[in-house]
Amino acid sequence: MQERSSRRDAGSVSRLLVAVALAATFYNAFLAIVNAHVMPLGFNAVAITEISILAVALAMILGKGIYERDLLPLAYLVATLILAVYVSIVNGHVVLDYFRNILIIFCFVTLGTRASEATIRSLFIVASVLVFLVLCFEIFFTKLYGDLFYPAMYFYNTRGVPLFEVVDSKLFRNALGFQGRFSFGIINHRSSSLFLEQVSLANFCGVMMIYVLTLWDRFSSRLRAFLLFTIILIIVTNDTRTMILFGFISIAGYFIFPYLPRILLVLYLPAFLLMGLVIFLIDPGAEGDNISGRVVLTMSMFTKMGILEQLGFAADLAPTLGDSGYIYVIVIGTSFSLFLLWLFVSCYPAYETGEQRRFAHGLCIFIFMNMMIGGTAIFSIKVAGLLWLLAGHLKRAPEAEVVAERARQPRRANYSRVREV
Repeated sequence: MQERSSRRDAGSVSRLLVAVALAATFYNAFLAIVNAHVMPLGFNAVAITEISILAVALAMILGKGIYERDLLPLAYLVATLILAVYVSIVNGHVVLDYFRNILIIFCFVTLGTRASEATIRSLFIVASVLVFLVLCFEIFFTKLYGDLFYPAMYFYNTRGVPLFEVVDSKLFRNALGFQGRFSFGIINHRSSSLFLEQVSLANFCGVMMIYVLTLWDRFSSRLRAFLLFTIILIIVTNDTRTMILFGFISIAGYFIFPYLPRILLVLYLPAFLLMGLVIFLIDPGAEGDNISGRVVLTMSMFTKMGILEQLGFAADLAPTLGDSGYIYVIVIGTSFSLFLLWLFVSCYPAYETGEQRRFAHGLCIFIFMNMMIGGTAIFSIKVAGLLWLLAGHLKRAPEAEVVAERARQPRRANYSRVREV
């Protein structure tokens, strides 16, 4: 009887975890339907929804208690809170946006350590299927998609994004693109699926690539085909250049990452900054909505940043820095926040098995590359939830699995092996 009760409790926790993760990923779609067909919503509805999701996540964590393996993400969260208090004091008002970003990481990475392989697998498949189905609906029935979600009005009411007066469309204005922008020409706008805006769908595609890169050997041939088709469909309808590049990196990385030493994880951030500096020096006048223009924008902001901005005295500028992730983190949380983010992303992931190694490299490249040309979207709960759940799950890989994987892998230098926290 006690064993059955334990199984029921574990099943209930798993279902609640799936519900929380799916709500975190797709809550905008539900709110948009309410906004379009029931009652107008404001920013408070979005804030309350996200706070409620995080509150449930925290309750799940505290209900089980804090374990030793949770201490590193908890220390990161506490350090970020201290910096948030400092930034709030020097700016004369409460600044908690970046603390919220790290709270999202803490909640989902900690829940990930409590999630079974079956739960992680089910969650990822359900999320991918939902995105695929709504993406097909958007592609083939664009007008009905606009009528159902009315993204333009949703983002106007909740985020203050002005409606597009030039084009009569219910789609989010930034998803409509503009003349001269890179496009495959498959549809006449940038696809958004359940995210209602194009940037989050592109980043979800990146998260899918990391899942596929990491767990490829666990998937059946049918599931592999479906996931690859979905990724390609997102790329060619969303017109995302960054994810095309990340896709090629992931393909090569599947074969290369398991044989690389861990020290390389710490080098990704400075490597991307160095590449950005080279591009800036070669073409300092580059501008526009392309990779070189975005990189030069970020690097030029570095050159203009003063000591006060680095120490958090200009946090009010943060909302305008959505296209420069490195600058955003520094301005809203001081240079120490960027340093802590670098260390956590580089050092937290487990690095014993081939899966763990693939994930660790994929995570670092995805985050540090994105921060050069975009940035703030990767902190969104819509993208970060699934990503950090997998990080936590892999952190607590069963010892037997680690031993078996070691036996299958060629011998590597001792310095690349570290014990899990």
